[in-house]
Amino acid sequence: METHGHRITQRDRMYVVDFQKFSGTERLFEIDLMGGWVTAYRTSHGRGSDPAHTGYAERFSNQPDSHMSSIGSYVTAGPSWGPQQGPNVLLDGLEYSNNLARERAIIVHGADYADPAFLAREGKLGRSYGCFSCSHADLVALRERMGDGRLLFAMN
Repeated sequence: METHGHRITQRDRMYVVDFQKFSGTERLFEIDLMGGWVTAYRTSHGRGSDPAHTGYAERFSNQPDSHMSSIGSYVTAGPSWGPQQGPNVLLDGLEYSNNLARERAIIVHGADYADPAFLAREGKLGRSYGCFSCSHADLVALRERMGDGRLLFAMN
């Protein structure tokens, strides 16, 4: 947070994604820094990060059209709406490993392949084009709470 302090304007909550965890488990954590509580969600990774679709992200890239997830620090840039993904949260990458996030349209959005029914049927989440896809139900809360100016840190 201190490294990117000039961009992280909201310091009440932060978000951490642990890509070492299996996609069928909760690995997106909302951390309330004021109240001391944590809420966990499921999120997908990019299809290029897991070409064999094992449920584990193995590779990461910042390259356009790689369909891979990117690691590092992001700042939330507020709720938005897109013609393909619908409601979402925009992200700006803050490091060389993800600074093309806006160009690559890396966002937080809801997806059928991240909904509980898909998980129950397949045993793991589907894969995105590099976005942090979550269930449609979880997106409602995340979109409202992420807002603008909060840190999202994706690690492997």
